[in-house]
Amino acid sequence: MKAAADHQPGAGQPDTTELLRVLDAGLSPGLLERALTHRSYAYENGNLPTNERLEFLGDSVLGLVVTDALFRGYPELPEGQLAKLRAAVVNMRALAGVARGLRLGDYLRLGRGEDGTGGRDKSSILADTLEAVIGAVYIERGLDEASALVHRRRPGLEDLAAGTHRVRGARRARVPRRGERPGPPEVVPCPGPGGRPRVRQGGGAVQEGGRAAGRRGCMERHQQR
Repeated sequence: MKAAADHQPGAGQPDTTELLRVLDAGLSPGLLERALTHRSYAYENGNLPTNERLEFLGDSVLGLVVTDALFRGYPELPEGQLAKLRAAVVNMRALAGVARGLRLGDYLRLGRGEDGTGGRDKSSILADTLEAVIGAVYIERGLDEASALVHRRRPGLEDLAAGTHRVRGARRARVPRRGERPGPPEVVPCPGPGGRPRVRQGGGAVQEGGRAAGRRGCMERHQQR
């Protein structure tokens, strides 16, 4: 199969057999097709059902799975830092990366206009489609299978231990000025290189593996589609 970048707009829709095998979630071809149907394709083909309802559901399922993993895995972290760690994992950039790993762009059902303007590699579309696939798995196979899919396809959940170590290590990463008491480390909800969480120490510079990365702010998902 051609890569998404080589897909010719207007070409026939590819067979999803390989994607079903890679997902390994027991999903039916019909519901997977729905999860891959962007609104642009639906509108051009007689207002077919889109993947937006599945995306809405999948967003919540994904949030629950990640929140549960963080809650159980990091009992020492307060609510605020857990929320920021979650935001570092569940964001458009990270989800689009997982979608590219699955080559979802190859299978998307896009309208001609969206297809012709690079929609198959657009991060917002890829992230939304991944959430729709998760929602579809939840509908047909339940929460356990949806959770298993998330953990299989988002190894970053297991890598969060490194982020937690950076939170702890940040206490030693910045020497306070005379008379200054450093504040608690803060996980910044914007991934650094490789999607790893960043840490801001005591209101100072953002730390990435012990190096200051400046005070630039981050804008996370959801962007205007």
